[in-house]
Amino acid sequence: MFARLEAKLRENPRKIVFTEGHDPRILEAAARLKQGGFLTPILLGAVDVVTAKAKECGFDIEGLEIIDPATYPDMEAMVEKMVELRKGKMSPEDCRANLLKGNYFGTMLVKMGYADSLLGGATYSTADTVRPALQLIKCRKGAHLVSSCFILAREGKDGAQELLAMGDCAINIDYQDTVDKDGNVTFTAAEKLAEVAIETAKTAKVFGIDPKVAMLSFSTKGSGKGGTVALSQAATAKAKELAPELALDGEMQFDAAVSPVVGQLKFPGSPVAGYANTFIFPCIEAGNIGYKIAQRLGGFEAYGPILQGLNAPINDLSRGCNAEEVYKMALITAALA
Repeated sequence: MFARLEAKLRENPRKIVFTEGHDPRILEAAARLKQGGFLTPILLGAVDVVTAKAKECGFDIEGLEIIDPATYPDMEAMVEKMVELRKGKMSPEDCRANLLKGNYFGTMLVKMGYADSLLGGATYSTADTVRPALQLIKCRKGAHLVSSCFILAREGKDGAQELLAMGDCAINIDYQDTVDKDGNVTFTAAEKLAEVAIETAKTAKVFGIDPKVAMLSFSTKGSGKGGTVALSQAATAKAKELAPELALDGEMQFDAAVSPVVGQLKFPGSPVAGYANTFIFPCIEAGNIGYKIAQRLGGFEAYGPILQGLNAPINDLSRGCNAEEVYKMALITAALA
């Protein structure tokens, strides 16, 4: 998978902002990217601190761009643009204070077209990475919410790489109808879950997965009632309406999604049941538990969360990440550009 992403980036090189340029894990990944030559890192932080840390750790970042928000010459233009984007919700003073932080400053570099993508979270929380993206990058046209997916990879029995996609396992706690001030439903819970399914299928394609999408539940084809069953059923119908070209079916239990024998017994004639490789969970509890079971007991490497629905690729690292994970998430993030 990563060889394919590297080849894609060689054809179309990109720039990526790292919000925590002083972190040794970021510096190691940036030095490796420099050697590759197909993805240009921009490191944020005080120049002397970043260069001293790289020298101390033995990482060659010579020639890479390091930007210190505190001394950025075009800060006033950036402040003015951020005030405009926040539409009165932040004063110039508030914007200037936020732009001294790597998460906001880096997001504005992407917004203003100086970089193609951003990777943060080595020391920031997920919320601190996602919040500036929601405020400044915002959802792309046609998208109503930001969601996430994980790409899971392991070596198959035949030596070929086995790839799966799972969403949403990190962002949306659950799915509720959106109502306006008059109490009218403007975007249903089912429409939200359907959008997550369609976006996750799009992300899966970027990584070489031909998506077969299972809308998961504790029920298969109406065998159970209550809980999120009705939501999964309605979301399946909506997703089929919005993306009829997708191989997508539901609602179904996990065994029906992955076992051809069980799938065709419980859901005869389904093009997905028994052959799914893209899994949509009805709430974050199920999604987060599910991908971690696959990771820890199934022997899969998990990459993500990969944010979906934004106008530009912004992704979050685990604070427990290592340099290898930073490198791979940088490839994933830039490839989405």
